[in-house]
Amino acid sequence: MVRIDGSTIIGMVHLKPLAGAPGFDGDREAIIDRALSDARTLAEGGVDAVLVENFGDAPFYPDNVPHHVVAEMTRVGTAIQNAIDIPVGINVLRNDATAALSVAAATGGEFIRVNVHTGAKVTDQGRIDGRAHETLRLREHIDATQVRVFADVGVKHASTLGTESIDDETRDLIERGNVDAVIVSGAATGESTDAGELRTVTEIAHQASIPVLVGSGATPDTISELLTIADGAIVGSALKVDGNPSKSVDGDRVEQIVSAR
Repeated sequence: MVRIDGSTIIGMVHLKPLAGAPGFDGDREAIIDRALSDARTLAEGGVDAVLVENFGDAPFYPDNVPHHVVAEMTRVGTAIQNAIDIPVGINVLRNDATAALSVAAATGGEFIRVNVHTGAKVTDQGRIDGRAHETLRLREHIDATQVRVFADVGVKHASTLGTESIDDETRDLIERGNVDAVIVSGAATGESTDAGELRTVTEIAHQASIPVLVGSGATPDTISELLTIADGAIVGSALKVDGNPSKSVDGDRVEQIVSAR
């Protein structure tokens, strides 16, 4: 089980476009090959876990993805589980927690990321509503209680509906959403997480003994400071060639982040 202990780094495996996505090039094996290469490079570089995400599938379905996406994610997740010895998590964009949980349960994944778990957000996919009630009941129904739910507060590429403060949003995630960890991100992929906002969320979460993860923007220059506040970080762009999330994982960048924490 991935331990979130103040120095945890979760590295992103950003998948190439899956079959059915506009960017899919017809080569399923290339998807597997890239995913395995990235996962192995992350594991060898010393990250504590990896998070597999269908990053290349834009434009994303707002909630329920088609069955073929679940099948492709399960295939990739199984291959990665068989290739590395560190924990694996699943995120099915934009917000299909049911699919992510199902894939994780079937492949031996240890956690999922849910972008909108409680409340409602306006995004580039339109309005997305949290479905904590469905996700947690499904977890019980399919006997997947070992799969932990990591959920975002202040979601990337989104605006909160209503006037709820980040304090209230954090409390709702913890007290009403029953999350296992809270994720705090910047406004978009790769953008810095606000230290003041991170500190506020961490203070609230720690009162309930819930860990907090930085969700975006961590770099070798910032990771050490961020981890004086949060309990861990999910790192994607900073670990990729040229800092581009669409490119492959760069082993030198992984070592830089790991050694700088």
